[in-house]
Amino acid sequence: MKFQPLKNVKLPRSYFNLISFIGSAIAAVSFFMIAYLFVVGFFFEESNSYLGLFTYIIMPAFFVFGLILIPIGMIIDRKRGSKAKKEYLEKNWPILDFNKAKYRNAFTIFGIGTIFFLFLTGLGSYEAFHYTESVKFCGTLCHEVMEPEYVAYQNSPHAKIACVECHVGSGASWYLRSKLSGLRQVYAVITDNFSRPIETPLENLRPAQETCEQCHWPEKFYSRQLRNEKHFLTDSGNTEWNISLQMKIGPSHSAYGLSEGIHWHINPEVKIEYIQQDKRNKIPWIKYTNLKTGEETIYEDSYEPLEKEQITEAESRKMDCMDCHNRPSHHYYTPAEFIDHAITAGDIAKDLPYIKKLTMDLFVEEYTNTDTAMLAIENYINTFYSEEYPDLYKNRKNDIEKAITAIKTQFNLNIFPEMGVNWDAYPDHIGHTTYNGCFRCHDDNHVSESGKTITKDCNLCHTIVLQGEEGKESYAALNDFLEFKHPVDIDEMWKEGNCTECHRNLY
Repeated sequence: MKFQPLKNVKLPRSYFNLISFIGSAIAAVSFFMIAYLFVVGFFFEESNSYLGLFTYIIMPAFFVFGLILIPIGMIIDRKRGSKAKKEYLEKNWPILDFNKAKYRNAFTIFGIGTIFFLFLTGLGSYEAFHYTESVKFCGTLCHEVMEPEYVAYQNSPHAKIACVECHVGSGASWYLRSKLSGLRQVYAVITDNFSRPIETPLENLRPAQETCEQCHWPEKFYSRQLRNEKHFLTDSGNTEWNISLQMKIGPSHSAYGLSEGIHWHINPEVKIEYIQQDKRNKIPWIKYTNLKTGEETIYEDSYEPLEKEQITEAESRKMDCMDCHNRPSHHYYTPAEFIDHAITAGDIAKDLPYIKKLTMDLFVEEYTNTDTAMLAIENYINTFYSEEYPDLYKNRKNDIEKAITAIKTQFNLNIFPEMGVNWDAYPDHIGHTTYNGCFRCHDDNHVSESGKTITKDCNLCHTIVLQGEEGKESYAALNDFLEFKHPVDIDEMWKEGNCTECHRNLY
């Protein structure tokens, strides 16, 4: 018999029921909404981040739900009609007779619909995968929760690197793990059951060898680096204090590999393990292993050593990049840092009396919300200059307004009262001024049984080649260095204690 094209297409009688009709309506509306939103997203690249959520996740879910309702309605309808047609149920499998038009039509519709559905499912899954991997999805979908991280990320050295490159990395297992964790986080956001600030999941971080070192591979670290810094004191003239450091991130010559310098800690021939306390802010026990010779040395905090039972029960961690570079893309600068930066950039006039001190005073107290902080900044600066320097306030109104704007901008980049986020919420282990960082180990207190000490010598990691007040700097001779001189005369106190003992009290 010659096959004829579809004529007077008829659907199975069981299709004509309320549930299947509702499913068809939901699927049809969802399909057209998906198509519409897809077109909108295609022509408007700067569309809202929620557009992708509806296009690739929410509307497809309704579409599939509608399609599922159709066969459910047909099955229910058939069961209802089976009482009048018991003989139909006596057969184990339905008979598909393609000589009958209704079977041919049903099969054709089902076949074409299935192929079309699989095509849409594949395309949608692909787009949904890329959407959930996008920076927009990670940073803006849960706006309140992720705003601090997203803003800091946009002003970091990794601003052009997608979030998932570091937080997930390659491979299906970590992708699946991240999505399962994401479901829990979504639930927490929906129920408003999350901490402010959000916790850093230290124990869930992927090893740096599988993420960081895909770009920053140890064999290609630079030898040394010159770092120039400008600081401004809190006196009336905002005295500029310059310092240039030769950072010993590697050896004196790159040909020496990782034999010395800061990055010696991740030398492939060296293994450093430690036991941590207080979210890695305190390290009382360290084990060094020379993998070439097998030599092992254990250093313990001589002031607060761990008990033997604590060492036995504790889980040690192998040191990697993240033990120092723990805030590579989400660093929140202290007021001293971000105001120094603003003055250096010219956003704040350096010759406005006490502008550095005024700014530091503003951030001693915590603010409950951003609006309150913006109002406090404006009122405090204006009040001070109008009362203490009325002539300057009258003649340099534009400079004062510009300074206020710059202070507000820096506040919004680094402090987020609604989420409880600021420089104090997430310690940064690079350096040793505001946080102990290097001094967690390099404090002259970690001693081995043989008497070896992890030194606190500043010159181990960097040397000073220039320092001093602007125009009065001291310079080191070639291959020589200067002894550190504190900008404010504190005698030998900077040698006796940690920097944090004073600098943490500034806020």
